[in-house]
Order: sequence, then C-alpha cells, then structure tokens
Amino acid sequence: MSRSQALTRFSQDLYVSHNQIFTYLNCSLKYKIHYVEKRKPERISITLPFGKAMHAAEELFYRSMKNGRNKEPLQALLEKFEDALCKGLEKFHGTPIVWKKTTPDKAGAIAMGKSMLTAFYESVDLSGYAVVDVELPLTARLYTDDGLPTEFLLVGIIDLLLMDQHDEAVVVDNKTAAQPMAQKTADNDNQMTSYAYLLAANKYVFPTSPVKCRFDVLRKLKSPKLEIVHTARTAQDRKRFARIANAVLAGIDAGIYMPQPNWMCSDCSYSDACKVW
Repeated sequence: MSRSQALTRFSQDLYVSHNQIFTYLNCSLKYKIHYVEKRKPERISITLPFGKAMHAAEELFYRSMKNGRNKEPLQALLEKFEDALCKGLEKFHGTPIVWKKTTPDKAGAIAMGKSMLTAFYESVDLSGYAVVDVELPLTARLYTDDGLPTEFLLVGIIDLLLMDQHDEAVVVDNKTAAQPMAQKTADNDNQMTSYAYLLAANKYVFPTSPVKCRFDVLRKLKSPKLEIVHTARTAQDRKRFARIANAVLAGIDAGIYMPQPNWMCSDCSYSDACKVW
C-alpha cells in the first residue's frame, strides 16, 4: 500500500498528524494495522475515552474564559465530563474495555474524573495570561533539511493557546496521568514540538524564536492535583522534528512495518494481531 493510501488526503495535499508519527515511532506494526489496514480495535484502554472526556470538560472551562463570560460553574464541567465519558464508552460498545487501578469500572472512572476536575477548578490560575484560543486547529507544510517543501502538511489541534504578560504565546497541552511528568520527558516530548512547529509556521511566533510551552498535568490520585511543567522549543528543535517526520514518512513509503515491544504493549488495541504477525 502506498503512502497516499496510508495517509489522509485533502484536495491535492497529504496530511500527517503527530499521532501518526508517534504511533509509527513506537510501533510501526501498530501503525500498519490501525492506519493502513484500518482494523477494528480488539480492546480499548479506558485511558482513551477518559482523556477525551476530561478534554471536553476543560475545553468548556477555557472557552468561557476566552469569551469573557463568568467562569463556567464547576457543576457544568462535571456534567460535561460524565456525558462525554458515557458517550465515549458507548462508541466502543461491544469492544472490551481495559480498566485501570484508578478507574476500575465506569462508576469508578466517573468518580475519579469528577474528583480531578474539582481539583482542576480549584487550582487553575490564569493570572497574567489571556486565552487566545481553545482547541486550535492548525496546518503547516513540512520541509526538507534543504528547505524544500514536501507534499505533506502537518496537522494538529492545540489544546490551549495563551498570551502571557510579555505578549508572548504559550502553548498548553492538557494531560491526565497517575505519575508525575519528569522535566526530561517534557523537554523531549515530540507532540509539543509538533505544536511549536505549527505555531511558528502560522506566524504566532517569529521563525527563529523559541516557543514557550507547558504541560498542565492532572494527576490521578486519591487527592488529585494539578501540576504544571514548563518547557520550550527552539527553532532547531522544530527543524529536528521535521527531520523525524520526514524519516517516518519515508519508512511508510517503503512499507517498513515491524513490532516493537515496549511499555505501551499492555494497553495495545492490537496485541492479538501482533502475536500472530
């Protein structure tokens, strides 16, 4: 199968997302099964619908702040989360759900999510920031090391874009996690680099300027808490990301797919298919 069949086409352009790049880098066989063969998942980790439901509630909160309304009531966020989670689980009706220790079943997931959102609501502080946009979709052309345009567009949706008191853009990625995020993890996260690439390409920052970034991590704890990890992406980081993306696209074009056992295998939606590969 050619890359044009494996990737999304819109008009005459081929689109690639960070999720596709991330999947291929972590397990190219999973990429093939999911994006090329488009197989139905064998199982779904609760992490996926749970994370999307949390994003839906946080989006509701930040949109109210962007539009200059009073802060969205906490109860509205809790209701949004529960509704989004129930709809997300219904979407996978008939597909086994892999539950977690912190979210052992549907009721447990709802309780944890509401507890986390309460902590978020009580902790989030936008003092010194203005909300520029929420769930901001962007596209940008990928270039070669020689500065030549490729046929591919990078696509992405930025959770939250802020403007700080220095009139500089700050890209925010909302996460949920049981464990704290190490600074090294934040500094090396390719998803954030892809967002920085998109912002620079769309002139939210100067081409050679660093991009301020931060991860807002809601921890899945008995007493949930919001942790903020700051990082940044330079022009060199963005150039390196483009090089990685182009290498991934070359691998897809060549049809190179193989399993890569790692920590993500326990949640894999295609582990049965992998075993018989």
